[in-house]
Amino acid sequence: MIPKELIKALRKIEITTNRLATEQLSGNYTSVFKGQGLAFREVRQYQPGDDVRTIDWNVSARMNETYVKVFVEEREMTVMLVVDLSASESFGTRRSSKAALAAEVAALCAFSAIKHNDRVGLILTSDQVEKIVPPKKGQKHVMRVVREILGAKPERTGTDLTVALETLYNVARRRSVAFLLSDFFTSGYERTLALAAARHDVIPCMLVDPRDEELPDVGLATFEDFETGESVLVDTSNARVRAHYAHHMRAARAEQVKVFHKLGLDHVVIRTDQPYVKPLRDLFARRARRARR
Repeated sequence: MIPKELIKALRKIEITTNRLATEQLSGNYTSVFKGQGLAFREVRQYQPGDDVRTIDWNVSARMNETYVKVFVEEREMTVMLVVDLSASESFGTRRSSKAALAAEVAALCAFSAIKHNDRVGLILTSDQVEKIVPPKKGQKHVMRVVREILGAKPERTGTDLTVALETLYNVARRRSVAFLLSDFFTSGYERTLALAAARHDVIPCMLVDPRDEELPDVGLATFEDFETGESVLVDTSNARVRAHYAHHMRAARAEQVKVFHKLGLDHVVIRTDQPYVKPLRDLFARRARRARR
């Protein structure tokens, strides 16, 4: 029995993201994500301007005329959603938690995929693999994927993106577009990310809350690490403490972005205090411009 609250949230996300996928992202989707390559369609007689490398010499010899092979792009793709369920994702001080934001972004990507007859799969992860949903087509399947994200109750609280990326590498055998949704509060995953990116089109989606980047001035406050349970008392009224925290977080983010750039990966920053459609639309636009060059 699915809880009423989950059904209500699922319905809201379906209505919102389905509409956004149609109105905001559909036009750019096909131009920025490529399929599996070229598929043979037919042979036809040679025409001036045809690439001589496409000549089918066997058919040409039999017909005593020059024939060429015609190929079309095999558009069908697999979109994998890799969603971090670690405890830090439950944090959020603005419109929603990072976990709820991840569900909406994943739903938007999934609806964009099925509108183009692509398959959608899901990997839910903490510091272990929590759930795998094999790629399939259709709106019913997408609703199942979104329901799994919204209703997830992870067994573990930690983060290990190495486990997630190894699973992506091993489970998705065909080249896929993989949206990696996480706040990236972890390290040591760089080598595995490189391996996964060699096989798949990996797009890191960094989920950010304003309080990830700066401390509020609220005097003495106790902060708890959601993943380890450890707590620490901090004097947030001290400007040097706040500045040190902000500098540390900016440096950590910069290092992560440096890794993405080094591997040639497109990444997108999605914030809990801002609409999430524009960053995705900008991502698609960047890729579309690059594809036209």
